Amino acid sequence: MLTEELSRSGNPSSLHGSGRRARRVVEDAREALAAAARAHPSEVIFTSGGTEADNLGVKGLYWARRDADPNRTKILVPGIEHHAVQDTVEWLERHEGADVVWLPVDASGTISLEALRSELEADAALEQPRIALVTVMWANNEVGTIQPIADVVKLAHAHGVPVHSDAVQAFGSVPVDFAASGLDSMAVSGHKIGGPVGVGALLLGRSVKLTPVLHGGGQERDVRSGTLDTAGIAAFAAAAASAVEHLPQESARIAGLRERLIDGVSRVASEAQLRGPGDPENTGKRLPGNAHFTFPGCEGDSLLFLLDAAGVESSTGSACTAGVPRPSHVLLAMGLAEDTARGAQRFTLGHTSTEADVDALLTALPEAYSRAKQAGMAGHASSIQTAGTR
Repeated sequence: MLTEELSRSGNPSSLHGSGRRARRVVEDAREALAAAARAHPSEVIFTSGGTEADNLGVKGLYWARRDADPNRTKILVPGIEHHAVQDTVEWLERHEGADVVWLPVDASGTISLEALRSELEADAALEQPRIALVTVMWANNEVGTIQPIADVVKLAHAHGVPVHSDAVQAFGSVPVDFAASGLDSMAVSGHKIGGPVGVGALLLGRSVKLTPVLHGGGQERDVRSGTLDTAGIAAFAAAAASAVEHLPQESARIAGLRERLIDGVSRVASEAQLRGPGDPENTGKRLPGNAHFTFPGCEGDSLLFLLDAAGVESSTGSACTAGVPRPSHVLLAMGLAEDTARGAQRFTLGHTSTEADVDALLTALPEAYSRAKQAGMAGHASSIQTAGTR
């Protein structure tokens, strides 16, 4: 789809023949993506990726709620969010008067529903309630924890509070049903499911009011202005349809590889600790392709480079925050000490992963870990953050 559309021209907002043809492609893609995410086509707002979709969802909801009621300036958010959300709410705190409440998570990275309930009930008891929105990611990009989104939405909506979710990691990996979730907005991205980099979408309820972040031509329901990337959108929709069609089989296959990887790492590096929930039966507690460990006595980036030299690519830093010398905020929120968090390493499996890939890791890991431990911990108090890609 991508290469076919790249050979054509036409602005989908134009009225000439090429523009109308491009518009048909965009609208067909909108319907396909909506079907994959179990949403109405009018709820699909195309963006440049997950980060823009999260910014639009969080900022747009905050501004709309504050404009309707100036008292609505409080944002409830767990301390494990991707930086696309974390940095957005921190920016709103610094520049737009937001009062951010960081909700606790347990040792597996699951949000405390009791803490959320307590905040919502205390706010509802005020003469002038202050909560603008709740934002909770569907699945964590570092440790793979799948959050109880339906419970979060039920609690928030009981008090008239909208909920946004970053579903970039979840969409295409686990069943995601926007309509059934009750969410007000949800971010998804193309490249996480085999589509091109640079295209994503915000799923936005038809009755949800949102203040735009970008202004210009008024495309996408007057919510997101800008000329649409017809080729990228078509490829995104094709990837989404394929991912959802094969989801049950691929989820089971990839989860099987994950469990083999976890068992193997535990054998060849017995000191390593799995982080996030265990889910050997693939019951929906953890992303099928996520295996996240902490390796004591070494820096995660040292282990990454040694594994990379052996032909194994893993993660010790988000592509969005690569090179930032600090331990994972996710692991710290889960209660880990900084030295422990600095030894983090995430292994990700996907549709191209095979048994041979797991074997390659298990073969390379013992020597790489031994050499990383010999190098020891760096003298500084923090190291590169472990995370996924955006």
